[in-house]
Amino acid sequence: MGREINELTEMIIGAAIEVHRVMGPGLLESAYEECLCYELNRLGLKFKRQVQMPVPYKGLKLDCGYRLDLVVEDSVIVELKAVECLLPVHSAQLLTYLKLSGTKVGLLMNFNETALKKGLKRLVNMFTDSDVLCVSASLR
Repeated sequence: MGREINELTEMIIGAAIEVHRVMGPGLLESAYEECLCYELNRLGLKFKRQVQMPVPYKGLKLDCGYRLDLVVEDSVIVELKAVECLLPVHSAQLLTYLKLSGTKVGLLMNFNETALKKGLKRLVNMFTDSDVLCVSASLR
């Protein structure tokens, strides 16, 4: 993981901070998603919204209803929350998405904080073909 991915995550975080600065806490997740997409578009970043995540099972790809909130530049999964506080299950969800998609970096953002910095986590999926080791690094 090089400088490019770090610059990309910094741009995404900067856009999210701008959304939080303008809108503050208390809105629905969908409102933050819409605002963040506006900011990402303004920055010229390519992204996909509500990306279907099939679950591999015995050689099949099953549609179990999982959707990634945002995938930016085909490199970073962004999961948005508007909850009282982030729980371990939220990190586990994003790590599972990273593993299933083969993506290395994800951002977990809880917009229901007085300062967005308190609700930001950068998760890294360090994987090889034979095993998966997931390491979480908080931005706090």
